[in-house]
Amino acid sequence: QVQLVESGGGLVQPGGSLKLSCAASGSISSNAMAWYRQAPGKQRDFVAVITSAGGTHYADSLKARFTISRDNAKNTVYLQMNSLKPEDTAVYYCNTVPIGISWGQGTQVTVSS
Repeated sequence: QVQLVESGGGLVQPGGSLKLSCAASGSISSNAMAWYRQAPGKQRDFVAVITSAGGTHYADSLKARFTISRDNAKNTVYLQMNSLKPEDTAVYYCNTVPIGISWGQGTQVTVSS
């Protein structure tokens, strides 16, 4: 089964940027892929999705700051996050749409001064 490994998180100051990566162990070129995030004590929420053809859709509150992209040759999906806010602090996960792969460990993003 394909496995997903998220990376690129870290500690960043408010207003900063991070680029997350989601690397799949097999081909995901035919899958829509999405990023989700889960803040402490909260449910996992949708962030953004990219179709196999490259179409994108974002959570309304994030579309001005986040950009999802993919490189099918590398079986990798990215999330560029700009103008980060403390409320963006969460563990970020990726998965297929619909969800069809076991969740990875995610990557922690902490936005704090």
